[in-house]
Amino acid sequence: VQLQASGGGLVQAGGSLRLSCAASGRTFSRYNMGWFRQAPGKEREFVAAISWSGRSTDYADSVKGRFTISRDNDKNTVFLQMNSLRPEDTAVYYCAGRSAVVTRRFSEYDYWGQGTLVTVSS
Repeated sequence: VQLQASGGGLVQAGGSLRLSCAASGRTFSRYNMGWFRQAPGKEREFVAAISWSGRSTDYADSVKGRFTISRDNDKNTVFLQMNSLRPEDTAVYYCAGRSAVVTRRFSEYDYWGQGTLVTVSS
């Protein structure tokens, strides 16, 4: 599976962005997907994850209630809707996939997109 993340950009605090992650391959619907982010000088951290069916989701406490992860298996795409953005959300956002159960551990994901930069100005 190859992943291509897009949708990043510059937004003011309080604004919204929608990230997309397009996957190649016909087996996308079998993969559990996650979003991670990495700010300058910081470690990569978990943001959100969604099961292959879309029925199960998980969020980091820092984004819960502001971000929503979803997927469209017919379009081989996973989304991250980000609302009420804060300057501390500034980071490169990565999508990732794995065939095993949903996890928050980035080291356990098999496939990664190239990242898309989100910058939130105060």
